[in-house]
Amino acid sequence: MSVRYLARRLALAVPTAIGIVVVAFLVIHLAPGDPVLALSGEHGDAAYHAFIRAKFGLDRPLPIQLLTYLGAVFTGDLGVSFVHGRPVTQVLAERVAPTVLLTATALLVSSLAGVAFGVFTAQRAHRPTDVAVRSAALLGYGTPVFWLAQLAVLTLAVGAGLFPVQGMTNPRAPSTGLRHMLDVMHHLTLPVLILAAGELALTTRLVRSGLLDAMATDYVRTARAKGLSTGGVLRHAMRNTLLPVVTIIGGRLGMLLSGAVLVETVFAWPGLGGLLLSSVQSRDYPVLLGIFLLVSWAVIAANLITDLTYAWLDPRLRDA
Repeated sequence: MSVRYLARRLALAVPTAIGIVVVAFLVIHLAPGDPVLALSGEHGDAAYHAFIRAKFGLDRPLPIQLLTYLGAVFTGDLGVSFVHGRPVTQVLAERVAPTVLLTATALLVSSLAGVAFGVFTAQRAHRPTDVAVRSAALLGYGTPVFWLAQLAVLTLAVGAGLFPVQGMTNPRAPSTGLRHMLDVMHHLTLPVLILAAGELALTTRLVRSGLLDAMATDYVRTARAKGLSTGGVLRHAMRNTLLPVVTIIGGRLGMLLSGAVLVETVFAWPGLGGLLLSSVQSRDYPVLLGIFLLVSWAVIAANLITDLTYAWLDPRLRDA
């Protein structure tokens, strides 16, 4: 991997991160709603309202607040939560691990299963199994994740009793070690399947169409003419097929995280989704900004990793 290529990508990421901080701050502070009224009530004392504004620096002009926040962010200080009364970094740290577990597992499942189903359907193009898998993929991609999550709760959790209805562990039977891990996996399975459904469908269709196009190219015909086995031909064709797949997987992380917020809300998963909802209702600006920046920077990092992976798969891009 070229150091110059990596330096160019990092140079593009820095101004993007700064721009995200500025835009997020302005959007959240200019949105309707007053955090002081949310904290103290609309009928509170005017003097107390003024005290709250001064305490959290909300009485200063917006440009001054922005500059102060920018300086604090780049020293690692995301402020203090209006509601929790603790540093935002501590509040986020308590919730980020469950969200990372959910989204990372869903991304892994959708990527691996999507590639497998894409290869499977490409080898059986236009057969009944191919039509069935493509129809299921189209249905999964077109179904809203929030509606699909509620349907799964009613049928598979409440109705069939195959999965827990909500939470990350069973509070009635606390466990440790391997039993705790199995309990978490049991609670994790259904939210992961729901969250991965749309991404799995997209990856399946992309791999199938890309592999069918690759199998019709001259270099694949040459490989077959040289007596390469079917598996060897597939591996030969998959390198080019995976290029757009890597781009889609990296670029869809933001959509996956937004879907995770909805899934976490339905399944009462103790991640950032519930924290985001409560922070919107209470106008907790520092926590809202912290969540927004955390997600945005995760997307930037994912895009950077995608660029580097793309360059590794296609060396011609390293000197582009």
